[in-house]
Amino acid sequence: MKKGEKATGVLGEGIYPDSADIERQDGRVRIKHVIPYQTVEYVISKKTGNYAKGRVLNVVKKSPLETVPSEYICPHSQNCGGCLYQTVAYESQIDIKDRQLRKLIQNYAGSDFIWEGIEKSPLSKGYRNKMEFSFGDEYKGGSLALGMHKRASHYDIVNCDYCNIVHSDFNKILSFTRDFFKSENTPYFHKNTRNGFLRHLILRRSETYKSLLIALVTTDSFGYIQDPNVSKAMPEACEEVKLLVERWREGILSLEKKGAFSGKIAGIIHVLNNSYADAVIDQGSHLLYGDDYITERLMGLEFKISLFSFFQTNSGAAQILYSVAGRYMGDTSGKSVFDLYSGTGTIAQLLASYAQKVYGVEIVGEAVVAARENAARNKITNCEFIEGDVLKIIDSLLIKPDIIVLDPPRDGIHTKALPKITGYGAQKIIYIACKPSSFVRDLPVFEEAGYRLERAAGVDMFPYTPGVELVALLIMKE
Repeated sequence: MKKGEKATGVLGEGIYPDSADIERQDGRVRIKHVIPYQTVEYVISKKTGNYAKGRVLNVVKKSPLETVPSEYICPHSQNCGGCLYQTVAYESQIDIKDRQLRKLIQNYAGSDFIWEGIEKSPLSKGYRNKMEFSFGDEYKGGSLALGMHKRASHYDIVNCDYCNIVHSDFNKILSFTRDFFKSENTPYFHKNTRNGFLRHLILRRSETYKSLLIALVTTDSFGYIQDPNVSKAMPEACEEVKLLVERWREGILSLEKKGAFSGKIAGIIHVLNNSYADAVIDQGSHLLYGDDYITERLMGLEFKISLFSFFQTNSGAAQILYSVAGRYMGDTSGKSVFDLYSGTGTIAQLLASYAQKVYGVEIVGEAVVAARENAARNKITNCEFIEGDVLKIIDSLLIKPDIIVLDPPRDGIHTKALPKITGYGAQKIIYIACKPSSFVRDLPVFEEAGYRLERAAGVDMFPYTPGVELVALLIMKE
């Protein structure tokens, strides 16, 4: 077995989130972005001892799990980096995730916990309430494209007319926007040359009220841009830019008047971003129409969601996720709860009915303001939201919580914050992880502090992708 060697083999049952091994007489090869039991031609990209990493060159034979007829498969599935399981029936997707996630946890925690399986998403298609599409080209020098990044590429864009996991309204706005700017010969922003205009299209939708929030992200001109982090001058759109964006806005509103959408447009926003970073950075937002937010309803509560607010991307599955967390809390009468990494306060407010008092801690000031507004909107009086870094704030909190809810960013909890969190000695800790590997990495620290994993469940927030949300209940040992 050596680097650069090509071979063919059958993949095993799979390793969370999207890998599988090929067992050989001379060692084991791990390959990413594959479906269990496929037969693949691969090349070895890295070797250490009798272990190697490989890259798929070609799928020689489909997995027995790939049973979806070709007419139901997204036409972009071979190029887009998003939905690995387009060819796998939804029940089989759940089975794959169940086996892989359970095995991941057992590798760290053993089998002495209750595994409750994977809760299905109410919608397996058209479930995403937010999408961020990128402008670019499908190949160097190609015509304008708008869609998702090509798999394993930072530059090439898959031109999408249709996406399986978003609402049909998103697809219509996507197609119109691409065709409009293509007809105007509008250049997209080139990261390397720092020339161009079009950057991203952001869409949000309320599942409850069917309302749409639309944002176009561009630079402030059609030519070379100066990063305001360097120039210290915030971008300001020139008159030519404003006129073009206004024509685009009128085209979107014309579609609505013709009844193209299932719901109404809540607002249209133009976001200026002259940053060199390949990310959506708000360096000046201008409301072109309506409101700068939508409203979503979850479990009887209403939440105001702005363009950049964090909110679970699958509204239906989010209700299941928070219901599981509430069930894990159990009897909370007279008890205090800490919601660390509370964001816009969604979890804190949904759990408020279970607890005497909930304290939310969040580092992003705008999110804290939104959390307080949402709590007032919902007439919730037993939630207090505190702005600050969890790592620093928990040193100043004199209240001793009975229960701690953790919903950290994808990379998990800061290593210095973990001992401070466990130091409270809370009776229960509920850990919500959008990246389960971060949870199992943190698990030994909780165990050393006297906690044991009591039970865990997955919630399929991301059908057709390898991702799954994990909810785990940690109990202080007696």
